[in-house]
Amino acid sequence: MSSLLSPGDFWVASGHHLCDVVEHGRFAATDDLWRAFLARPELIPPAEACDAERALHAALMDAPLQAVEAARVAALADADARENVTQFLAFRDRVAAHPTLEAAWVALYRDGVAGIPPILLQMLTHLVARAALEGEGDPFALRAGEVLFRTQRAGIHQGATLLADEEVVEMRGRDGGFGALGQLLVEAGAPPREVELDVLSDTNAHLYRGRSDAHDLALDIAEGRAGQAGIARMLERFIRHVFAEEVAIRPVPVIEDRDWTWHVGLDAEATSIANDLWNAKKVRQERLARILWLGVLDFRDASRVIARVAGRPVYLALAMDAAQRVRMKPQNLVTGLPLKAAGEAA
Repeated sequence: MSSLLSPGDFWVASGHHLCDVVEHGRFAATDDLWRAFLARPELIPPAEACDAERALHAALMDAPLQAVEAARVAALADADARENVTQFLAFRDRVAAHPTLEAAWVALYRDGVAGIPPILLQMLTHLVARAALEGEGDPFALRAGEVLFRTQRAGIHQGATLLADEEVVEMRGRDGGFGALGQLLVEAGAPPREVELDVLSDTNAHLYRGRSDAHDLALDIAEGRAGQAGIARMLERFIRHVFAEEVAIRPVPVIEDRDWTWHVGLDAEATSIANDLWNAKKVRQERLARILWLGVLDFRDASRVIARVAGRPVYLALAMDAAQRVRMKPQNLVTGLPLKAAGEAA
């Protein structure tokens, strides 16, 4: 049965209430969820759309999982409409081939996502992250979860390492005071305006759920801050939910391990830097400073891990790029975690 909205709900915009909740709290798509995908501006026929485009969209809204012959798509007069519908149908069919959104998410990234619009992958990741954090009571872990599916802008100043939602920051413009956080983001190349973003703290943490869909609370992930632990907690929950693996993750300031065996970069920049360090290449301090968060992951069941990593820590890294953007790629966990292949002897 589909979940219902509750007063303490969060990320309502994910559409999680349109999903069925099945075994282990995983989500299964419903017709209503597919209708929400079809309501994307890219798929709604514009005023000038041809009759064939309007008819196909209406038919899909009525029965979202119906088969659509190539000729029906070819009949659309607008080339962009044909491309958008083709991409949506390919995405729909690949997701619908799996019993849960989580299984589909893993399969998509394992098999390749070429040709799938990023917005559809973002929407799917949003849903998977929402399922993973169901029941989580720590607002800092919940706010950290936004990094899984929304680009952040980083600001580093006077002991704070702040992540603020890039889209929200860019909407704020350059036409007014924005407080201390705003100054950090200006220095990072972001354009604030008169409304100030708050930093999530013990004082306002109880407000997070009600504000979660606004994405207007910044997170301090500096060493020793609640946001740093929040990222670790969020990743533990995500890995447990998606991969059915119990792990313990703790933040660390640096990697000091002569027997460093395995790492996972949680974004393209962190992957590049960590690979260079692992290969004993010289990394400039300026580039090394882009690493914003490091963690050590330990698997509870070492028998599930490939032999050369069993019993060894796995290092995780999150970084900003040269423009101080943080684009986490949780899909790196799909191929990055050192887990034995299905059917491989334990």
